[in-house]
Amino acid sequence: MARYNGPKTKISRIFGEPILGNGKWLNKNSNPPGQHGAARKRKSLGEYALQLREKQKAKYTYGVLEKQFRKTFEEAARRKGVTGENLIKLLEARLDNTIYRMGIAPSRPAARQLVSHKHITVNGDVVNVPSFQLKAGDVIGIKESSKGRASVTSQFKDKNPKFSWIDWNATEMHGTFITYPERESVPENIKEQLIVELYSK
Repeated sequence: MARYNGPKTKISRIFGEPILGNGKWLNKNSNPPGQHGAARKRKSLGEYALQLREKQKAKYTYGVLEKQFRKTFEEAARRKGVTGENLIKLLEARLDNTIYRMGIAPSRPAARQLVSHKHITVNGDVVNVPSFQLKAGDVIGIKESSKGRASVTSQFKDKNPKFSWIDWNATEMHGTFITYPERESVPENIKEQLIVELYSK
């Protein structure tokens, strides 16, 4: 199962945002990576570079590689509505991302691991595919045999009340993907229109 395993702090420094991890190292060194850091003369980015950069940011944020990201974009383009907003909605509806949003896991990579290790159920069935696309009304839960594992339950935290499109009951260990989120409700700093322009070339 392919995923990015490189240095996370380096990626965060490229974009100047804590898109991978908590960003604590950005306080110590927020300069772009490379020899001479901020002192290095850097050309201003052109239109294509800005579009590519935004796509890379989205891929790293949601932990999606190129082929899968393109397939997600193509699905977003087929759906009714604004393509860029549809893309964000589909990325947010991934099982690993939803588990992260619910507070079951502290990060998307941790959520991916929970899914891959078969600790998560969707509508009562075990699902071990992190990219599984949820639909409105799907019920996400912890597998019965995993509910007593401290390695699973110790990571639980309260769901952020801003995420109104999901519901999670830590006591019952199950939640619901209520609906696709509206774009303004998603906190990620991604300019999805630049991604649409990139793929439209």
